[in-house]
Amino acid sequence: MAFGIDNGAGINAVASPKRVTLEANYLDLADATNAGWGQQYVPDLMEREAEVFGNRTVSGFLEMVGAEEPMTADQVVWSEQGRLHLAYSGIVKASTTNTITIQDNIDGVTVGADHGVRVGDTVIISVHDEQRKARVSVASGTADIEVQCYDLINLTDSAKIAATDAVQIFVYGSEYKKGTEGRANANEPAFKSYSNTPIIMKDLYKINGSDVSQIGWVEVSGEDGQAGYLWYLKAAGDTKTRFADYCEMSMIEAEKAVTTDLDAGTGGVQPSAASTAGFKGTEGLFQAITNRGNITFGDLAGTDAGLSGATSVANDMDEFDLLLTEFDKQGAIEEYMMFLNRKESLKIDNILASQNAYGAGGTTYGVFDNSEDMALNLGFNGFRRGSYDFYKTDWKYLNDKSTRGGLTIDANIGANNAPAGVIRGVMVPAGVSTVYDQQLGKNLKRPFLHVRYRASQMDDRRFKTWTTGSVGASTSDLDAMEMHFLTERCLVVQGANNFMLMRG
Repeated sequence: MAFGIDNGAGINAVASPKRVTLEANYLDLADATNAGWGQQYVPDLMEREAEVFGNRTVSGFLEMVGAEEPMTADQVVWSEQGRLHLAYSGIVKASTTNTITIQDNIDGVTVGADHGVRVGDTVIISVHDEQRKARVSVASGTADIEVQCYDLINLTDSAKIAATDAVQIFVYGSEYKKGTEGRANANEPAFKSYSNTPIIMKDLYKINGSDVSQIGWVEVSGEDGQAGYLWYLKAAGDTKTRFADYCEMSMIEAEKAVTTDLDAGTGGVQPSAASTAGFKGTEGLFQAITNRGNITFGDLAGTDAGLSGATSVANDMDEFDLLLTEFDKQGAIEEYMMFLNRKESLKIDNILASQNAYGAGGTTYGVFDNSEDMALNLGFNGFRRGSYDFYKTDWKYLNDKSTRGGLTIDANIGANNAPAGVIRGVMVPAGVSTVYDQQLGKNLKRPFLHVRYRASQMDDRRFKTWTTGSVGASTSDLDAMEMHFLTERCLVVQGANNFMLMRG
């Protein structure tokens, strides 16, 4: 039998033995009088959430070029080989005609009396376009060395070498007379030791117990694979995805806290505010390259191009070749991956278009098992220039409006005034480097970039998650669900002299 319910004029709710729409048993949502009652219970007709930003995550960079390894200490220490040959910059001393005061080595590190030039060494002295060869006659443990030119009485007799000039020196051999004694001292092999400390990162998602059981009528999906009609799954998944992005972005952007402040003014030398508060920070990719790597300012097709503020040259390919010249000075890396913003990527496309599809000499795909299809599937395009293979791809982190793609860039800023925060791309060497691990006490091959995270048999802090509260397996009297996220990690950048940061 039919059972009628009268809840007001115009509302029909007469039961029917079959699930069919009849004149007497449906709600008319178009009825303005009863629309408010109907909208309270009936879902919106557009069920699926619109994905207007595509894939919103920016992580994946370190997965392509690095690896992850556990660590148990409060810091990671590694050593890198020094250069085999001796090269320095110095100043011709004003008080004498054949004395040079050594200041820095070829990598810009102040050395002074710690240089390795010895009596008997033969050196090339270069300034401007002038080069003179000489033998070192005095090197007595100070920053000053005296030389005997092979073609001049005095070094300053050269028309292009004057007192107080900045010169470059490198040792190419030695010479001794017959029947003389040998070297008085030896050069010990030099290595560089670096360290980094991990930082602890945390995040939290929280929802009260009542809302966990509430049904939502919008179908949602996310980058972490979550999908369904319960809205809190969407929010929890977004929190996890955002935290994963923060894990990678921190390894790229993080900086060590400054323990001394040279701009403290009348207050004297003071640590930074973060350091004073007890936060150490960690060295991220950009800071490591800035401190120990190579930097190029300006774009590759404009008047501001040049390596470390150098004068730009005539055409696009010549500007790109400036980068190759710098790589030649640093090592024997033959394969590089270029992660670029869209503007810089298009400029390189234009450079290559003026040559041929792959640049001069074609390319190989050794880093991708010599498979062009594999490279293309990962978003890389390859080309070869000189003896180098380059694999180019757009980097979402530099293009996304909510990350570095949203930073304001002044088009009128020149090369030498380019703000440090504006990043156009980064060039990362492919392959591995051999380093001495201080903790293991032996040489190991590792990727140039890898993440170290804290882990032991008791606790793994690579990407730790846990849930507390009254929902599910109750752990407290709090009528809510709390999802906690934690990681403790740092980035190891080995051989930073082989990296290139593109600024401005």
